[in-house]
Amino acid sequence: MSSLSHLDAQGRARMVDVSAKQPTERMAIASGEVRMLAATLDSIREGNGAKGEVLRTAELAGIMAAKRTSDLIPLCHPLPLSSVAVEIMADDELPGLRVTATARLVGVTGVEMEALTAVSVACLTIYDMVKAVDREAIIGNIRLEEKCGGRSGNWRREP
Repeated sequence: MSSLSHLDAQGRARMVDVSAKQPTERMAIASGEVRMLAATLDSIREGNGAKGEVLRTAELAGIMAAKRTSDLIPLCHPLPLSSVAVEIMADDELPGLRVTATARLVGVTGVEMEALTAVSVACLTIYDMVKAVDREAIIGNIRLEEKCGGRSGNWRREP
């Protein structure tokens, strides 16, 4: 395994110097889920959320969070995102909601953290909106699914 890029030779935290890198198209996809009672999922589908429209609110929260990633994660570079999309789908087998975020830009560093932040905050928003009726809802399986671009090339999680 290679050394951690955010630590210098003395083990101190540092922001990685990307000034010599050339801009390339970059994309990252992350996913996660919120498991809940089937009755809670039904209530969301019916639009009966006590705090309002759960899916649209969580999608918007995820997009907003991606744009603020460098304010939340100490060593992340602020990035000029070209696009962030958050999609939330009901899944009766969980039961619950599956959240996917895609982030894109042309730049000198990747957008994995932005996609992961979008998913994380969308899931937290869902939990916040259902906790009054389902305190046992579980946020989980937040992970990078795919990334494209940059020096390390393309990567996709194996099924």
